[in-house]
Amino acid sequence: MPQNEISIPVPIVNEAGYPGNFGWSRFPCFTYDPGLLWAPRHRISESDRYLVFSPTHLLSVEIRDDGYQGYVGMSVVSLKDKKRSTHIHLQPLPLGGYYLPTDSVRGSIKLIRGKNRLDFAAMDGGVRIIRVDFPRFGHHRSLRGELVLFEPEEPESLVTNMPWRREKNSFRYSRRSPWYTVEGVVQFGSSELVFTRGNAWGIFDWNRGVRPRSDVRFWAAACGIERGRQLSFSVGYGSTDSAEGTENAFFVDGKLHKLDQVTFHINPANWLLPWRFTSNDGRLEMTFNPSQERVERTGLVFFSMTRRQFCGSFSGKVILDDGSELGFHEITGFAERVKTSF
Repeated sequence: MPQNEISIPVPIVNEAGYPGNFGWSRFPCFTYDPGLLWAPRHRISESDRYLVFSPTHLLSVEIRDDGYQGYVGMSVVSLKDKKRSTHIHLQPLPLGGYYLPTDSVRGSIKLIRGKNRLDFAAMDGGVRIIRVDFPRFGHHRSLRGELVLFEPEEPESLVTNMPWRREKNSFRYSRRSPWYTVEGVVQFGSSELVFTRGNAWGIFDWNRGVRPRSDVRFWAAACGIERGRQLSFSVGYGSTDSAEGTENAFFVDGKLHKLDQVTFHINPANWLLPWRFTSNDGRLEMTFNPSQERVERTGLVFFSMTRRQFCGSFSGKVILDDGSELGFHEITGFAERVKTSF
């Protein structure tokens, strides 16, 4: 289907605070200000999330303000021995109290809760820094360290602004950048998690908007090296209306190749069996082999969230924008289903 690519700066909402200018972009060209939205603060949803992984571990760090529920979550997943450890802090009615930036390019976040500290810093040149210091993360182990994320040269992101199907005055403005290289060390108890550039990758997931009363979202992303080139992707769908722009793209050395609709084919009896991904334009055939599952359920006040996240590897082939075919084999990544309601 035709998609609306936007290449100039446009506002997310009109003068009355209602959403418009729906479509997608290669750059964060939309302007967002929660103070201009029509919705009450408890309907506004904002989140910053990083997923960083090496051949041995995946680290997920997220700050999320869903109005009724504030969420600060971190998970360490061992990709080798399938062990997982998660720390979640819930706060009732944050209502903007995390002061998440209105711009995905600039702005930093600092959260201090008792002895726990979490920083997201956006630096010049597209460099991002994650700092964590949790003296008691899980099973009386500490989690401390610093990771530096680097952009490829002149990168493009998948940026979308979409309404919800059944609630047209609600919307989600998102940016997904799955192509960071990462270096740094995180001390997890007595273990040292080492991330080295060229062998460790980072995915940035940034979302702002007015949420509906319920939502189901599927998302998958991965990054790695294929034939000497950096290959990454972000594909997904959910309750949003993607008529103006889907959330599906592959990236080669940071350059975006846009896909139309992508479908996740999952065995309903066992989600740990291989998944299949196809696109309606015939450009994608991909298999996901999940190795383990992490389930997360949270609920506070009137809000609840359930996340089923699977780690594993992706293999398949994709047709790029120039018509060439690129095959790939066992690229590390994850796939998930998230359901929220209030």
